[in-house]
Amino acid sequence: MDAKSSLALAVVDEDDEFQEQQQQYLIFRLGAESYALGLLSVKEIIEYGGVTQVPMMPPFVRGVINLRGRVVPVIDLAQRLYGEKAAVTRRTCIVIVEVGTGEERLDMGVIVDAVSQVVEILPDAIEPGPSFGARLRADYIAGMGKQDDGFVIMLDIERILLTEEMVSLGELTNATA
Repeated sequence: MDAKSSLALAVVDEDDEFQEQQQQYLIFRLGAESYALGLLSVKEIIEYGGVTQVPMMPPFVRGVINLRGRVVPVIDLAQRLYGEKAAVTRRTCIVIVEVGTGEERLDMGVIVDAVSQVVEILPDAIEPGPSFGARLRADYIAGMGKQDDGFVIMLDIERILLTEEMVSLGELTNATA
């Protein structure tokens, strides 16, 4: 095999790996519902704790955490989506996600009730989200993933976290860093 062929093979392998990662989702619970986040946006999952409250923040901002020397805002996802503060239990976790575009990337933590598993959801098993009747805004739903006998709500975490309200959190992070 010549160098050109091996380079082409390496690029194909990377593309296959990227495609496989794009189809993997982290399944978690908020209340009685199951949700999914694309695994490519998830950086890590940590135990809930060490959240420092910041005065004069919107109600869905629980505060900030120190993540290896970096200030990371923590969002109460239940509060953000439904206006209901999440109850903290022993299974409560903070999922660290990376959001933003281009070089403007920001790590944020989202509080979830429990993390279940990582699953692969193929594109042909994804239906469009409902245009009405859902408890949350339709533009926050990336799709409905078929799983067993039901659906998992696939969230568009970029859209949920990157709004005008959230831009101020980026400024908060930069100011306290």
